[in-house]
Amino acid sequence: MKYPQFLIRHERLKRNWSQEGLCNGICTVSYLSKIEQGKADPSDEILSLLFDRLGIEWESTGIYGELIENAWELLLSGHSERFQKLCSSPIWNKYLNSVYGLDALLLKTVSQDGAEALPEAVEVCMDHRQLSVQRALQGRYEEAIMLNPCSFIYLAAGSGRYWKGENTRAIELLQLAIQQAASEGRALNIMYAHYYIGSCYSNLLYFEAMSSHYKIARSLALDLGEYSILNSIDYNIASTRIELDEYTEALRYFESSEEFVMNLHKLAICYEKTGQKEKALDALGKAFSLLQESPSKPWEKICRLVELRLIDDDYLNNSEYGKTLEQCFKEMRDTMPVGFCIFHMPWMLEYLEHKRKYKQAYELLLAFPAYRAQKAFNCKI
Repeated sequence: MKYPQFLIRHERLKRNWSQEGLCNGICTVSYLSKIEQGKADPSDEILSLLFDRLGIEWESTGIYGELIENAWELLLSGHSERFQKLCSSPIWNKYLNSVYGLDALLLKTVSQDGAEALPEAVEVCMDHRQLSVQRALQGRYEEAIMLNPCSFIYLAAGSGRYWKGENTRAIELLQLAIQQAASEGRALNIMYAHYYIGSCYSNLLYFEAMSSHYKIARSLALDLGEYSILNSIDYNIASTRIELDEYTEALRYFESSEEFVMNLHKLAICYEKTGQKEKALDALGKAFSLLQESPSKPWEKICRLVELRLIDDDYLNNSEYGKTLEQCFKEMRDTMPVGFCIFHMPWMLEYLEHKRKYKQAYELLLAFPAYRAQKAFNCKI
């Protein structure tokens, strides 16, 4: 079925119109029924008349084809900022009501933060390229790869596995993304793949491998002018040093980094671990000031945990600390990348052990194989 036929039926049902009410004076009810089932390919004139009655200004000439293909190329080659800018332009809504409407709808969806898959009903209209992106949005990565084994899909699959903490599989997929991107000549995809491989090794605390891939990503970023990724690399390296108990080395970065909430949180932990309580509280004060300007309940709780440890030597018996830690950890599991949970696992396990909740601690370890792998990499079991 083609997208215009699907859209006619969808818009008619949304308005609770009968087929007779829509097609009266345009075509027969039986012909409209065939159109809506994808069994008839109506002329541009009939399509325009049907959409006009639905109150939709329809473009059937295909004049937007070049622009849509440009958007696809920006997406598949890793030019995310230019892609997002194009899809958010005022003119993009015109593409939605054209023969390229499904492309426009899918691409606009992908360009948005927290993108979710389109409704399954529209899949009957999708070609392989469209369906592969739809499957990636659904987290059905192996199917996406079978439909379109390009570097973008391998990269999406690898980064998706990384966010879920499936680091080994993520690395395999990202290595394939690098190989495919090299054959396609898509250097940005190579850069992002090395970045995510480095991030996988960061999760595993495999510092040497992490540094190697981040070095390649950094070099490509400088050559390609993609400077925004450099801060993420430096942040991840410094955060990994915290997890490796290298607080002095991490402190050098966070003391000189921009005063974002995430950076100030890590700075406070570095000060906490090096016995500089007043400086830690000062860093948290700055973080809380920023949170007043841009509220974020999860980050307020994350910073509050550090504050409670600093102001109460007996924090493990502090009911507020225990309640905040459990709430915070649950929110991380539900809404944040797995790396946040892994970072906070030592404090969670410390609390459960102190409360003699050994079964919960055991179940938590089972739930986070990435944390167990992290400890195995560093021989700390």
